[in-house]
Amino acid sequence: MSTPRQPWHQFYEPDAFHPDDLLADNLASMLADIFATHAANPAYSCILPNGARATLSYADIDRYSAAIAFYLRDHLGLAPGDVVAIQSPNILSYPVVAYGILRAGLILTGINPLYTAAEAGFQLRDSGAKALFVIDLFGDRLQKSLEGSAVRHVIRLSVVDFFPAPKRLLIDFVLRRIQKRIPPMDHPSIPLARALKLGRAAQMKAAKAGRGLADLRAERAIDDSAIYQYTGGTTGRSKGAEITERNILSNITQQDRFTGDHLRAARRGDETSLLVLPLYHVYALAIGSMHAMRMGTHVVLAPNPRPLSNLRTAFEQFDITMLPGVNTLFNELLKQPWFTENPPRNLRWCFSGAAPLTQSTRKRWEDLTGSRIYEGYGLTEGTCIVTSSPLDDRARPGTVGIPIPGTEIKIIDDDGKEQPTGQPGEVLVRGPQVMRGYLGRADATADTVRDGWLHTGDIGVMDADGFLSIIDRKKDMLIISGFNVYPFELEEVLIRHPDVLEAAVVGIEDAHAGEAAVAYIVLRESPDQAGDEVIEDSLRRHCAEALTNYKRPKYFITVPELPKSPVGKVLRRELRDQARSDFAKSAKA
Repeated sequence: MSTPRQPWHQFYEPDAFHPDDLLADNLASMLADIFATHAANPAYSCILPNGARATLSYADIDRYSAAIAFYLRDHLGLAPGDVVAIQSPNILSYPVVAYGILRAGLILTGINPLYTAAEAGFQLRDSGAKALFVIDLFGDRLQKSLEGSAVRHVIRLSVVDFFPAPKRLLIDFVLRRIQKRIPPMDHPSIPLARALKLGRAAQMKAAKAGRGLADLRAERAIDDSAIYQYTGGTTGRSKGAEITERNILSNITQQDRFTGDHLRAARRGDETSLLVLPLYHVYALAIGSMHAMRMGTHVVLAPNPRPLSNLRTAFEQFDITMLPGVNTLFNELLKQPWFTENPPRNLRWCFSGAAPLTQSTRKRWEDLTGSRIYEGYGLTEGTCIVTSSPLDDRARPGTVGIPIPGTEIKIIDDDGKEQPTGQPGEVLVRGPQVMRGYLGRADATADTVRDGWLHTGDIGVMDADGFLSIIDRKKDMLIISGFNVYPFELEEVLIRHPDVLEAAVVGIEDAHAGEAAVAYIVLRESPDQAGDEVIEDSLRRHCAEALTNYKRPKYFITVPELPKSPVGKVLRRELRDQARSDFAKSAKA
């Protein structure tokens, strides 16, 4: 049965993607094929701000990730479908461990390394993780994170894992003894090197018994969960989106079918991608990493892109040709003298998502580098990518492109009626990349995915050729520096402050981060003018204990009461309008 023709099918054949024609039968076999095809090529490099670097080949990643798989399954005794967490920045250990988890038939959940102990602890408990690979930079908060969780095995990672011995020892000494950046671990753990050694021993023992990697995932099916990717919402705590192997393989295949004709050079291993986006998010892992690896891409990892001067050595030492990012990244790079005075000369592929790309940033970037920025649209519940821009002159600036092969999109009004072309409404998505559901939250799943259609909560408009523009967000979510920030989570923290009666958080435009959080506070007692500063300082300290930096409100405004509807619902739109007005007046003053 052929696919009904849609306006966007002028850009590719309607049957360019078929759900039974994936790139591989499962993730493990796809990874094995990638490692074999590009064995001698550099796969990942990690470069530090001081210029120190290390590289692993595809064969190295193959060997080390296999050892991790056997360590987890045969040495630790984890069972198929058990959950393993990684809490780490973009370092060489990350892909090694992540692919080891997936090759072992286990479920991966990535945790933001900047999370507070409370935030990390919630994800560990909710996901049911039984083992944790964690960066040693935050070892002093580990014990608190693990309270009440099922984690029984902790393996510590280092920024300098896989660096040559002299360099590794020197940098570790500086970080640990001189800069005091590595605190003592407050919970028993073993280093990654020990886990690799134990894994290799388990692998050799298994080989003697006639067992190989394929046997580790024999009990797993393509429709089983592979990743628990934590998202959030304006009506509750973080939710774990269950992303299946089929979801990931489908999305990689869809992107491959969509971009294949334009990335033939990349298939020869000619591309070098700078991956600043965090690997703990499924987009960076599946598309920025695995899809790139299919093309033999050399992926350069930057452990800490803040400040942006940390990226200077990456651009100086590598011929960067590919850069996935967000508007904030492109805009801030354009403010760096070291970047503008010596811009990369061979950039061919720049991709932007997560937040709208401003036309000013687009034009200045293209004028400086000669490389276009291609916009796309996706969301966690859709694995990675829903729409993408054609990689040629047919791309339309200001839009997020067209649905990728195998994806359907429709726009509906508040009554569920499909909107005509050019009329705004909620964006609905249907395709093989739509998640299985939210972990342990059947009601939330039923509310979000109805009759196979993912209700995104985003407001968009589609033109006659199928190009989608996102014009607003139906949800109250903020996007700060490309990260999703959910008001409800911030408000929960704020109202735990002893002086706060009520709180509501909205966003305003911010030149640096795209958006900034403004917290409107109703106090239990009204302070005098001098007391306002004391309260604000107290609120900032309170938020710092529970929220990672980018989530914290930038502004605090005390008000006598919050605007509410007759049924007591906070009227956020009124607060947003008030915030825009207040800050517009401040700017003029």
